Amino acid sequence: MNGKTLAHRDAAVLWHPYTQMLTRPAPLPIVRGEGVYLHTEDGRRLLDGTSSWWVNIHGHSHPVLNEALASQARQLEHVIFANCTHEPGVELAEGLVQVLPPGLTRIFYSDNGSTAVEVAMKMASQYWSNQGQSRRTFITLHHAYHGDTVGAMSASEASVFTQPFAPMLFDVVRAHAPYCYRCPMGLNETRCRLDCLGADTCPVALTPEPWAGTLGAQLERHGADVAAVLVEPMLQGAGGMIVWPPEFLAGVRRLCDQYGVLMIADEVLTGFGRTGRLFACEHASVSPDILCMSKAVTGGYMPLGVTAATERIYEAFLSEDRTRTFFHGHSFTGNPLACALGVASLRLIEETNAIAKVRAVEGWLRRGLEPLASHRFVGDVRIIGGVGIVELVSDKATKAAGGYLDDVGPTLTRAFLNRGVLLRPLGNVVYAMPPYVITEAETDWLTQQIREVIDEVIGG
Repeated sequence: MNGKTLAHRDAAVLWHPYTQMLTRPAPLPIVRGEGVYLHTEDGRRLLDGTSSWWVNIHGHSHPVLNEALASQARQLEHVIFANCTHEPGVELAEGLVQVLPPGLTRIFYSDNGSTAVEVAMKMASQYWSNQGQSRRTFITLHHAYHGDTVGAMSASEASVFTQPFAPMLFDVVRAHAPYCYRCPMGLNETRCRLDCLGADTCPVALTPEPWAGTLGAQLERHGADVAAVLVEPMLQGAGGMIVWPPEFLAGVRRLCDQYGVLMIADEVLTGFGRTGRLFACEHASVSPDILCMSKAVTGGYMPLGVTAATERIYEAFLSEDRTRTFFHGHSFTGNPLACALGVASLRLIEETNAIAKVRAVEGWLRRGLEPLASHRFVGDVRIIGGVGIVELVSDKATKAAGGYLDDVGPTLTRAFLNRGVLLRPLGNVVYAMPPYVITEAETDWLTQQIREVIDEVIGG
């Protein structure tokens, strides 16, 4: 258009998410995607190391997903889902119920990850009120991130993400999460891991007194008022890519049962294989009462939120009294195009043995990133499934680090782009989360770039 580049046209009309528009570099003008690569307007090829904000699992422009989308568009693009239904919406729900953790039998569609969490929180609150119980308290974890809508922000850790909106948010009760590298009680990491495995619990984050602020202690204190405990199982994403011992996840389920509260699992990031299991709850063989999904549910093609619930929760909304209806919906709820992609993606996961592939990627990431553990500015290396994490520190002895707004993040991003890699560090936390179709050679090249950029930017 008028000979202007995409970046120039963009600058005149657009406002980008999580971007300081005054100081930002020019956006990357992406014109095509294929497999693990993105192609720019000026002819560069970039390896998509973040799966385009954690959504893409089968690779860009996958022929099976392309055909599923085109085929559905020729039949039905959208219809109101409040009093209509359609084949892809039913088929996706049937497929999800077959593969979800046992007991999750009812599927509620929305339109993205944040709203999938909003749905879960509203569902949990109304579940109790429909039974004549006023339970309004939610227990969430430190380092949590659940999205950018008001309920999801309220449940998230107070941070630079939520601070501007603090007057809009409601209070929740927060409990410790098992950040083993930065143990909140200052325990020796080795001892903590051994105690955790030996006691089938995380001694810092779960047990009641003497440590106030543990999940056990908070449930003891607030249990009668608690609607649900909301967690990101096994991998807390935007809060720092924190990996849990599975024993903690098992302990969450056990404590929820003990105190008679609901457990909500936010698997918006972790669902559909990202951690090496189809759902992260499988690491501890637990089933939550409510489970939230989005991102990869359509293979990364289209927005779709899914909240799955048990039959017990669903039945609490069945009544001749219409005020017990679950009053939540979106114009694009159950969009047929998105649902058709979800059906095709589930089939691809099975047909390509995607979970086994993710576990292979995990081994390749370990081989390439774990040598960084000895680097003088690397505090911790964490690997889970198809996610490799390197936490940088300015002082290894004190574990000092700059956090999300650390200037090292944008500096690293530029250095990666210069080498043909699209990565977006969370401040001092560098992570790689490529599509599952990445090859061993491509993974080796990716981890080599990470090692070399860390040396280049912060020193060897």
